[in-house]
Amino acid sequence: MNATQALGQEPVGKLLWQFSLPAIVGMLVNALYNVVDSIFVGNGVGEIGLTAVTIAFPIMLVMMAFGMLIGVGASTLVSIRLGEHNKAEAEYILGNALTMIAVLSLLLSVIGLVWLDPLLVALGAEPEVLPYARTFTRIILIGNVFMHVGFGLNNIIRAEGNPRLAMATMLISAMLNVVLNPLFLFVMNLGIGGSALATVISQFVSAVWVLSHFLNKGSLLKFRLRNLRPNWRIVKDIIAIGMSPFFMQLAASVVTVLYNFGLIRYGGDLAVAAMGIVNRITMLMLMPIFGISQGAQPIIGYNYGARQYDRVFETVKKAIYAASGLSFIGFLIVQIFNYQIVGLFNNNSQLIALGGRGLSIMLSMLPIIGFQAIAAQYFQAVGKARYALLFTMSRQVLILIPMILLLPKFFGLTGIWLAGPTADVAAAVLTGIYLYRELRTLKVM
Repeated sequence: MNATQALGQEPVGKLLWQFSLPAIVGMLVNALYNVVDSIFVGNGVGEIGLTAVTIAFPIMLVMMAFGMLIGVGASTLVSIRLGEHNKAEAEYILGNALTMIAVLSLLLSVIGLVWLDPLLVALGAEPEVLPYARTFTRIILIGNVFMHVGFGLNNIIRAEGNPRLAMATMLISAMLNVVLNPLFLFVMNLGIGGSALATVISQFVSAVWVLSHFLNKGSLLKFRLRNLRPNWRIVKDIIAIGMSPFFMQLAASVVTVLYNFGLIRYGGDLAVAAMGIVNRITMLMLMPIFGISQGAQPIIGYNYGARQYDRVFETVKKAIYAASGLSFIGFLIVQIFNYQIVGLFNNNSQLIALGGRGLSIMLSMLPIIGFQAIAAQYFQAVGKARYALLFTMSRQVLILIPMILLLPKFFGLTGIWLAGPTADVAAAVLTGIYLYRELRTLKVM
């Protein structure tokens, strides 16, 4: 029995563990190197470096959005086609995904580099912050194609039944970045540009690693020249399914911009730096949840394609239990050690006070995020893009953006911190209602 067939035959609990653990480890390490990056920047460049990276963050989120559009859309289709035992079309999807990644990433880099300064100023970069943000973002944009290849195609490695190899991709990139960051910042004195350069080099190595997998004999799916030519039906399907995470990331970019403007108004540049720290820690806390979500995706997609709905139901249930448990552990860590965690990034007492309080409030609803993430992932995994988009956008746009604009008028800076948990509660209720209806339908099919 090969790895793909195991998705429909092995015990669900065993599969979920096998697929989620590598994803959790890989994503944790990936998030950890972002945290370590910020620690190095905060201590090596100072508060202005943290502010610059936070100002530039929406641009990075937009680039990530296009990577998710293709990577998640293609990997979901690959899972479903493999469940249908249609390997030839799965390889066609892989080839089209590579073409889409190459074209979109290069186009984004050109646009970003041409209009870099106006973009950064529009995102809130003050004159003293602009040179730092420009240096950092320019290098990231130059290496954009490597990030898209490594991140986008790694999803397909997981979808074809190789979660450990997908984890190795992330580990290699993360570990290299952690080694290069202090080397470039503290030994070679390259400043904030050194941190960006470390990231790009790490992403380049990751991209080479992923491409080599699909070119060697050990992969189930392989690159074939004829599959690189765009098939508009496949392109359309990839975009349709990937639209939910794409808009989620775009919305995250808009949200970050709104947060930054609100933080500048109610707390100044130091509050923006604090939010940069809070965002990194939030990502670290959410990565185990997203790891379980990613681990469940190929199991759900394969069995849904194979019409084994009892296994789909069991996967969703066990994934919710696991994600909820991990999110509660993360909640306890943040609430108990919030100020100590923020203090790792910088020793400025004002920054620690701002960041510690913000972290505690923003992650106050973390225990319910695990459920919401798995519930939304279910609709993504079975190809119901409209529902996945609805639940994603309900949290990121329909609820969160109005809260960011409204709550600070009554509670000032505290209102900005409160916007996130308010949206978490509302989105979890909405997603839960629809998931309950969907799973009841599966039981009678």
